[in-house]
Amino acid sequence: MKLSLKALLLSLVLACATTAHATEVAGVKLDDTIQAANTTLKLNGAGIRYKVFFKVYVAALYIAENKTTVDGVLTVAGPKQVNLTMLRELSSDALGEAFMSGVKKNTDKAERAKLTTQFINFGQLFSSVPELKKGDVISVVWLPNVGSMMLINGKKIGETFPDVAFFNAILRIWIGENPVDTNLKNQLLGGGK
Repeated sequence: MKLSLKALLLSLVLACATTAHATEVAGVKLDDTIQAANTTLKLNGAGIRYKVFFKVYVAALYIAENKTTVDGVLTVAGPKQVNLTMLRELSSDALGEAFMSGVKKNTDKAERAKLTTQFINFGQLFSSVPELKKGDVISVVWLPNVGSMMLINGKKIGETFPDVAFFNAILRIWIGENPVDTNLKNQLLGGGK
């Protein structure tokens, strides 16, 4: 299984490096399509995460077929990927706290209880990178039959998380009922590429 996971990661990284740029958001060039696990993923939407009036990162959502609803995105079959390209320096602690706060606001207590160990382990991933610099790219990827993983600048960080419910909980940070940024939610759901 390790060899196949490495092969999947390598194909993901190589595919990202060889696709043509088609969309630009805040100076960040985004590919119209990327490859993940032998599947072409399409840019569903992209936008800027603002905190107060500061630009924090550009988020881009890739799925196999474009969807404009939360349920459509959460239930679409196949790999999924969210890329966050940093627009400013940020401590990994601050980003880790923001991730966990977003999860808490968009999952109920029972769901969090089922996924507690995965959330704890995911939160610890941020401690392996002291800070994120402008231009760094965080990718959270779901691969069926493999799980969710986090990559920073194309390098896998930490373990793989097996449950699709975990990936969907992370995804709801941006597209859930209480998204981190409502405008960004609308853009990720196809309202602003």
